[in-house]
Amino acid sequence: MKERPLTHFARLSVVAAVITLVLKLIAWRLTGSVGLLSDALESLVNLAAAFVALGSLVVAVRPADEDHAFGHSKAEYLAAGIEGALILLAAVAIGWSAMERFASPQPISQPAAGLAISAVASAVNFAVARVLLRVGRRRNSIALEADAKHLLTDVWTSVAVIPAVALVALTGWLWLDPLIGILLAAHIIATGVSLVRESMLGLMDTGLPAAQLEIIRATLAKYAAEGVQYHALRTRRAAARHFMSVHLLMPGSWTIARGHDLAERLECELQKTVPGLIVLTHMEPDDDPASWKDVELERQDAAE
Repeated sequence: MKERPLTHFARLSVVAAVITLVLKLIAWRLTGSVGLLSDALESLVNLAAAFVALGSLVVAVRPADEDHAFGHSKAEYLAAGIEGALILLAAVAIGWSAMERFASPQPISQPAAGLAISAVASAVNFAVARVLLRVGRRRNSIALEADAKHLLTDVWTSVAVIPAVALVALTGWLWLDPLIGILLAAHIIATGVSLVRESMLGLMDTGLPAAQLEIIRATLAKYAAEGVQYHALRTRRAAARHFMSVHLLMPGSWTIARGHDLAERLECELQKTVPGLIVLTHMEPDDDPASWKDVELERQDAAE
């Protein structure tokens, strides 16, 4: 069965963000709690992030063209970076609201109704986040993963806020409400910084994870028995697309056809062991000293 496009799941995230934002704003208006206001502000950021993720995926799925020969998948990293920045802005707003409430504490009204509505909103977020996280990880979509983490952060925020606000209503400890907001702001900042960092690493062509590199090296090493060695192995990630290039050192007595057949076989095996991998190979004769020096990205050593 054909898989649904990633944009389908991004639209699901937008719908969930709208529902939870409306519910949490109602909960805040009923209670007047700064903790629930913090929760609602984070949902507002989630809505903005969902639109960013949807826009980035619309661009990322476009096929390669003359101006973007390697595709458009890096648009997902831009989305993740923007989402991280939005999370940081939400954390600042939450912290500011909490500090104001410290200066002028206010009692919480209608806590039961407000908390019940907030709990329903959190249940919606949790269900959608689980779907996005599963699809994002399976299909290597950093934009969907970032969106899922946003929603899960919102869920954990609510898990902390709901019992704390109930405690404020029961005990009358008004100082606890803004304290919750400050603690949540600190937690949200950590999430935002993590997303921005991951986005920057992707935009700077960070290599594949160690586990995948080990699989690639093990696959290449198998061909030593056929007289083929390698060097200048390079990898990079572009969201759902993974790239690698490698120089294959083959016996100088081989024909071009024989070397090409082996390179084709090797590329097919690598693509099977590392799904989504795009492999570029460069053949060199192992009896030419220049081949062994040809390891730099700009190939300066080989030309000297």
